[in-house]
Amino acid sequence: MTSWDLVMNGLACGGSIALYTAVRRLVALGFEDSQEVLSKLTSSKLSESSSFAALESKKGLLAKLDVWLLNRLGLKPRLEETYLLMGSPVSPTPLQMLRYKKWAALGLLAFTFLMTYSPLALIFMPLGFFIPDVIFSGKIQKRQGEVLRNFPALVDLAALTIESGLDYMSALDRILKTSYRKTELEKEVEKTLKEVQLGYSRREALRRFAQRTGIQEVRSFVGLIIQSDELGTSLVDLLRNFSTDMRFRRLNRAEKMAAQASTKMLIPLFIFIFPTVFILMLAPMVMELVRGGLPF
Repeated sequence: MTSWDLVMNGLACGGSIALYTAVRRLVALGFEDSQEVLSKLTSSKLSESSSFAALESKKGLLAKLDVWLLNRLGLKPRLEETYLLMGSPVSPTPLQMLRYKKWAALGLLAFTFLMTYSPLALIFMPLGFFIPDVIFSGKIQKRQGEVLRNFPALVDLAALTIESGLDYMSALDRILKTSYRKTELEKEVEKTLKEVQLGYSRREALRRFAQRTGIQEVRSFVGLIIQSDELGTSLVDLLRNFSTDMRFRRLNRAEKMAAQASTKMLIPLFIFIFPTVFILMLAPMVMELVRGGLPF
């Protein structure tokens, strides 16, 4: 290996580490801004029963690498929170999510090396480590969108049922029994009711409900119920005002997205439509020039 190859390998390794550190800090800043409250609420719960506890007793090379990545990069609370916000699916588990990130990093490294045959491909390896995060974030946003779509109707039904004389837990149970298809929101409410039956206090079960969704509207809903319990205020009026406010904000978001639609349409127009139109208009003229000049 020549001295130039050594220098290039050193630059590639240094650039890879620097790029990974920069991207990780940027992602961490955005994550802390949006999930600071959720992280504080779930940190104690995650330490009690972690999905990575079984790794400590394993002695394989892959298990040791997993433990090193979790401890070195502080991925354990991040993966646990992502798994929680995804609805705790059967697959992927937090351990599978970690391994997806490893394979994505190795896959991007192999792909860029085969395309370039250069040690500078190491720079792209940290980027591959974050590719699964984009997929996980998309699943979380899709789930949260479904929860928000059904949330105002649930609040209205809860207010109507509470007004008939039931307490809020019995009202939520009655709403679930009359539902024909369990949405993501109703599944989370069902988990909350089961936690109360298992011995959790109502306040703790409601807070866990807010943690599992990670939505500000749900946290506000939980806060209203807890405040009503503490102060003895009318929960029906609070829920009706809250539902009206949610619908008003949803209407504002729809109007904002409609106003942005015309601007967003310019991107596919410039990329796909305009070049095609120019080709169709100029192609005959260009062909005439190639064949010997225009007729005029």
